[in-house]
Amino acid sequence: MELTRKSISEDRAAFESAGYALPVFDYDSVKKNTDVRPEWVHFGAGNIFRAFQANVMQNLMNSGSVDTGLVAVEGYDYEIIEKSYRPHDNLSILATLKADATVDKTVIGSIVESLILDRSNDADFARLRQIFANPSLKMASFTITEKGYAVTDGTGRTPAAIEADFAAGPDGADSYLGKVFSLLYARYQAGRLPIAMVSMDNCSHNGDKLKAAAEAFANAWCEKELAERGFLDYIHDASKVSFPWSMIDKITPRPDARVEEMLNRDNIGGLEPIVTSKKTWVAPFVNAEECQYLVIEDLFPNGKLPLDREGIIYTDRATVDKVEKMKVCTCLNPLHTTLAVYGCLLGYTLISEEMKNPLLKKFVEKVGYVEGLPVVVNPGILDPKKFIDEVVNTRIPNPFMPDTPQRIACDTSQKLPIRFGETIKAYAASDQLHVQDLKFIPLVYAGWLRYLMAVDDEGNAFEPSPDPLLASSQEYVRGYELSDAAKDLKQLDGLLSNDKIFGVDLNAIGMADTVKAYFTELSCGTSAVKKTLEKYLG
Repeated sequence: MELTRKSISEDRAAFESAGYALPVFDYDSVKKNTDVRPEWVHFGAGNIFRAFQANVMQNLMNSGSVDTGLVAVEGYDYEIIEKSYRPHDNLSILATLKADATVDKTVIGSIVESLILDRSNDADFARLRQIFANPSLKMASFTITEKGYAVTDGTGRTPAAIEADFAAGPDGADSYLGKVFSLLYARYQAGRLPIAMVSMDNCSHNGDKLKAAAEAFANAWCEKELAERGFLDYIHDASKVSFPWSMIDKITPRPDARVEEMLNRDNIGGLEPIVTSKKTWVAPFVNAEECQYLVIEDLFPNGKLPLDREGIIYTDRATVDKVEKMKVCTCLNPLHTTLAVYGCLLGYTLISEEMKNPLLKKFVEKVGYVEGLPVVVNPGILDPKKFIDEVVNTRIPNPFMPDTPQRIACDTSQKLPIRFGETIKAYAASDQLHVQDLKFIPLVYAGWLRYLMAVDDEGNAFEPSPDPLLASSQEYVRGYELSDAAKDLKQLDGLLSNDKIFGVDLNAIGMADTVKAYFTELSCGTSAVKKTLEKYLG
């Protein structure tokens, strides 16, 4: 068997006997409809798109709820399309890794066209212009990562590639964003046609990030008279172009060797992962957890697809914001960061294995249920406690999910202020809760200080995960060693007062002494981390 449309047609019985759910819609009809009246184009042909949005769309196509398919576009790593999509007729295998140790296998066929966002590729770029000029197009969505929307660098400067695009105008723009907005300009020229530009990336207020980038390009082009002045008005008119907020949540690790081995036993050829020249891991299959959430602001000027029939939630902006804060500040992300920091200190290489440690399981329960839930604003459409229940009992312990504390520990300095600082601020603003009552969030902060020493609980050196503030933060723990000797902790004060890292000035709110006391316990010799957890969580 092969992962091609010909093979799934001719070998359908063999696929089904091997446990694969196959597309049941009329492909030829859907392909023809999509060619003539495309409704959804998606930028970012990576794993989460294939595992989530493409699967949702396939279910809608199978049920007859929609009669057009997806158009997938890749603008960063063209080899994803060239070496993974097109050799398999845009098919992929979704291996859903369930917490009960079973795997659901689905052949995803909802992507009926794949295109490369490359101006030098005349055929693909002309087709994209044609799609954007078509009145039928309802939505252009994006999973291009948060940094993909940046029009300035960390110093506030405009990168050379973006500056060049500002000068080149829509006919010559060659950056990812420049080409996207040149397509949007083509839609404007076709009659100011309406469209929803929907970021589905995992970042706060993602729609605003996409809109800000669009405004930057439109401003530059209009000021230089490279685009009609009406283009800027078009972008600002929500009845024509909308930039909804969304919240997405689904773990889709890179292709896992165990999943590849399982699929190989089904005698399907050509499923080997490749690493592209841009270091992207890609395979004809994607492995993902079962749980998934996508909440989108209901702002679609050209009508919306019935994604809500498959569990995607349409709601208002305020509710999207509440759901995002519930997840990022309380119910998921803080628990992951807690496990990441202490997992590295205790020598774990899988997040799921950490949940077998009763101390670490109790730790995340305290952070989530005891200290986080009291300040969560219930969004109404999802219950915060049930969300944590699922995270703690199903999602994180999932033995199939090959996520590591080392990966999640990346950029921890950038995550702490949102994942914990917002809870501290809520306590400080409350008439009924008190910052001094927080015991476990300070223990996470202290664990990160101990992590900065780059020595695990057995006294072995380890390499901390990449973090833009790693080197400067490590200066504050330089000279500290694992020993029972008294430590002068004054040198930590400069770090603990940094509200950009911790979300608040820990000295000013009276939490610094608690963090330093924990740090002393965590660093008083080998096995001190384990002993400290036993003391406070045993």
